[in-house]
Amino acid sequence: QLVESGGGAVQVGESLTLSCAASGSNFENYCLGWFRQAPLKDYEEVASIGLDGATTYADSVKDRFAISRDNANKILTLHMSRLKPEDTAKYYCASTTCRQGWLPRFPSSYHTWGQGTQVTVS
Repeated sequence: QLVESGGGAVQVGESLTLSCAASGSNFENYCLGWFRQAPLKDYEEVASIGLDGATTYADSVKDRFAISRDNANKILTLHMSRLKPEDTAKYYCASTTCRQGWLPRFPSSYHTWGQGTQVTVS
């Protein structure tokens, strides 16, 4: 089970940090990702992190967002800076069983999802 927190309403240029707490075992064996969905739009990859800490980012958030994982505490984090109105969306964390050298980026590759947390930038 994944539970997101940290969403809210912020102004343009501000920062926000999202957290995703996982329950269960073997957190370190999962690839993890953040996705978002704006109204009337499809799910969009935000960032992903693999078993070895390798990361990928959507071009739209590169150099502004940072994904990290804490395997000991089973927490996934997304630090968002210089937020823009187009970042407004519901943000979801997701996990999937993984292997070394693989870093899935598509929503369909992830099998466990949180309920989401809303981020509004105005």
